[in-house]
Amino acid sequence: MSAGNRADDTTEDRARDSAYDVAVIGYGPTGVTAANLLGAAGLRVVVLERDAEIFTRARAISTDEEVIRIWQRVGLADRLKRDMLAERPLDFVDARGRTFLSARPVPRGHGHPPQMFIYQPALEQVLRDGVARYPTVEVLLRTECLRLRQDADGVELTVAGTEGDSVRRLRARYVIAADGGSSLSRAQLNVGYEGRTYEDRWVVIDTEMIEPWPDHDRLRFRCDPIRPAVDCPTPLGHHRWEFPILPGDDERHLTTDDAIHAMVSRYGIGPEQIKILRATVYSHHVRFAARFRVGRVFLAGDAAHAMPPWIGQGMAAGVRDAANLCWKLAAVLRGELPETVLDSYEAERKPHVKEVTRRAVFVGRIITERRRPVARVRDTVLRAVRRATGVTGRLVDAHWIPVAHYAKGFQAHPRTRASGRQIPQPRVTGPDGDRVRLDDALGGRWLLLHGGPPAPQPAWDRSGVPSLAVLPAGSRPAEGAIVDHDGVLLAWMAEHRAATLALRPDAYVYAAARAGAPLPPPPAGFAPASPTPASIASQGTS
Repeated sequence: MSAGNRADDTTEDRARDSAYDVAVIGYGPTGVTAANLLGAAGLRVVVLERDAEIFTRARAISTDEEVIRIWQRVGLADRLKRDMLAERPLDFVDARGRTFLSARPVPRGHGHPPQMFIYQPALEQVLRDGVARYPTVEVLLRTECLRLRQDADGVELTVAGTEGDSVRRLRARYVIAADGGSSLSRAQLNVGYEGRTYEDRWVVIDTEMIEPWPDHDRLRFRCDPIRPAVDCPTPLGHHRWEFPILPGDDERHLTTDDAIHAMVSRYGIGPEQIKILRATVYSHHVRFAARFRVGRVFLAGDAAHAMPPWIGQGMAAGVRDAANLCWKLAAVLRGELPETVLDSYEAERKPHVKEVTRRAVFVGRIITERRRPVARVRDTVLRAVRRATGVTGRLVDAHWIPVAHYAKGFQAHPRTRASGRQIPQPRVTGPDGDRVRLDDALGGRWLLLHGGPPAPQPAWDRSGVPSLAVLPAGSRPAEGAIVDHDGVLLAWMAEHRAATLALRPDAYVYAAARAGAPLPPPPAGFAPASPTPASIASQGTS
């Protein structure tokens, strides 16, 4: 059945005793990304979502180049970027509106802008439209999962419609629970959700921009000890503000139009310039699930972790979860890898999520400092740093989004400098002479990448893993090779002392070897298959 079907369009007969490869609980950014990735892999998937429509509140406001690279795998990157704002600077300003620190996020080589502002409802609609391409994905809206029960062969899900429909049972080999911070799935599994909730509550205001104002397209962290604020551009004619609710504030009043206009008037914004769409109060959390996996059920996105919004990584972390997990589930279900590979999901994702959260908390402390003497020192020191050539970029890079590097997880031993790292994504020329992004040439498969003429790797060759040679700029296109026009790949391989790389389907390095040396052998139980027609069709259309 197609992804466009609704729960009330289905019959009980079709749903009863259905057997799926994967059930996805929750259809927010994490769940819809998983549905696209699993659909592209040709798996039979059911998505369960209790709401009838996309959540209209624009919760996330930005994403980054690595996340766009993930959506590139399913052919949606360029369509999504049409609705985004890229290359916008960020400013930290003091109580008088003077900038004391200004920077742009540093590119990490993923082939897309390092930070892009989004309007989440529009983004989710594009991702849901993408799911509709896959006939093996069935979406049941207005449907919630009441119970999960595991056995040796799979998971039985007891589900019911939210409008009083009868209870039904579905079966899936595996379950991805992406049902948010208040996850019922996590509660059923008796998994703890450890951490803290900050005392401050924030009112988040989404507006439509009627009349633009100077520098409306810059992100400003207004670090005013009296009332800090986030002043953020969002695409498609929208703008976002966030203000803390201070002691003595009337929370209900602070969400009224009068109160909102009073708060934004401090920045010269009048009622004739914006239309208030909605205002919602949120609390900031720092929490981690005690486990990301319980048998055949995997927690992802906010169900697995929650972080403050300061560096815009809450949604991105969930998308990274889906990307890490889905290719492994596909490999296990196809018989390419043993089930033990699924244990590497938490080992690879949790350390990165914790580091991202640590950095988000640090940036939040800079923004929300309320002690005036401390704020004055902050402003003075960071203003001096801003004047120091090159220091600002290094400071922001050190405290912004960390590069995902898997110190543990699914990789060969002995480890090398390249192990557990994702290779950069320049544009390359393939054998047919077309210039494409690297991942489109790699095709989302296991692959050996050689920094020169391919050297025999008997253990990998016997497994049927294809090879590509990386040719330097100026080379002619050739069969079994790609041309690295900008020298990015060859320079990266030289920096990491690797002449040959064994790449996982997510372009992370499983194994590496120096010139003339053999690669470590493939993983135990390795039996790679060719990419499915669905996944091939997704490549190159991003």
